[in-house]
Amino acid sequence: MMFRVSLLVAALSAFALSTTAFVPTSKNAIATRSSSDYLSNAMNQVRSSSTSSTSALKMAAGVDLKGKVAFIAGVGDSSGYGWAIAKALADAGCTIIVGTWPPVLKIFQSGLKKGSFDEDAILSDGSKMVIEKVYPLDAVFDTPDDIPDEIKNNKRYAGLEGYSIAEVAEAVKKDYGKIDFLVHSLANGPEVTKPLLETTRKGYLAASSASAYSFVSLVQKFGPIMNEGGSALSLTYIASEKVIPGYGGGMSSAKAQLESDTRTLAFEAGRQYGIRVNTISAGPLKSRAASAIGKEPGKKTFIEYAVDYSKANAPLAQDLYSDDVGASGLFLCSPMSRTVTGVTLYVDNGLHAMGMALDSAAMARE
Repeated sequence: MMFRVSLLVAALSAFALSTTAFVPTSKNAIATRSSSDYLSNAMNQVRSSSTSSTSALKMAAGVDLKGKVAFIAGVGDSSGYGWAIAKALADAGCTIIVGTWPPVLKIFQSGLKKGSFDEDAILSDGSKMVIEKVYPLDAVFDTPDDIPDEIKNNKRYAGLEGYSIAEVAEAVKKDYGKIDFLVHSLANGPEVTKPLLETTRKGYLAASSASAYSFVSLVQKFGPIMNEGGSALSLTYIASEKVIPGYGGGMSSAKAQLESDTRTLAFEAGRQYGIRVNTISAGPLKSRAASAIGKEPGKKTFIEYAVDYSKANAPLAQDLYSDDVGASGLFLCSPMSRTVTGVTLYVDNGLHAMGMALDSAAMARE
C-alpha cells in the first residue's frame, strides 16, 4: 500500500487531515471529582463543538511573506497537512510551488485545472491560493542514477523525467533561483498494517527511506538554494515515542528517525546554510491517506480509532483541523520563530502529555 503523498503524517506524519477551519470548543472547566466525570465532561465538550468555513480562519495576521518562495513536498490533494501549510503561507503572501508523487500527478493537476480544490483554496481575504508550479517528485530517489528500470518503464511514470530530489532541486533553482521554505509532507510505509514483529527488512527500510531519509535528502539538495534565515519543516507523529498499535511496518521507527534527524540537521544546516529545521508532531485527523490504513469490513479504520481516542483523552476536548497545523507551520516558517530550531512541536490538543487514558475501563467508577 502506498501513500507517499500527504500523509500522515504525517501523519501520516502526518496523519489526520481536514480542510475545515478551527473553532474552539466551550471553555467550561473539566470537573475534578472522578475519572468518569473527566470523561463525561470531555465528551460533552466534544459533542458541543462547532465548525466554520476555512475562510473564517484569519491566518497570517501580522506576517508578511511577500517575495518569499515555499516548496512543499508531498501535496497530492487538498486534504493533507501539506496543503494546509501551503495555504497558511499563501495567506501571508508567499509564492507556493509543490512536488507531487508521479503516480498521482496527473490526477492532481487535473483537479487543479477543473477547480476541484477551489473551495479548499479560499484564503482569509476571499482570494484563492495559487500553486504556481507542480513538479513531479519521487522522494525515494536522490539522483537519476538511483531510479531502477522498473520505475522508468512503469506506466504511471510514463512521459515524466527529472523527478529525483536532485533534479527537482535543480529545476527549482533554474525557475526561482532561491527559495525560503522547504516543507516535507510525505511518508510511505508499504507494510504499515503489519505489526513490527511481522515487518520484513524490505518493508522496514522502505518506510525509513520514504518517510525519514527523504527529509535528509531534501535538506541536502535544497539547502544550497535556500536563503539564509529560511526554514525547513517536516511532519511527524506521536508513534515516534509512544506505542500506537496499528501503526506498523516500521513507520514508528521512521518517525523516531525523522525527529532525531531534525535535531542534527538543525545544527548542521543551521551552521552551513543559516536555516532552521523543525518538525510538527500532528495529532490524528481523518485524511484520504490516513483512511487507507487498516480498513476492514464492518470496522472503523485505524485513523477513526485514533481520532476517537484523542477526543476522549486529550487535555483539550476539541477537534483538531488541518488549519491548526497550517497555522503552526506558518509560525515555524515565519520570522516570529527566528530563534526556534531543532524542535518537535506538538499540535495535538496536548494528547502527547497524557500518561493515562481517561476512557479506560480501569478508570470507570464502580
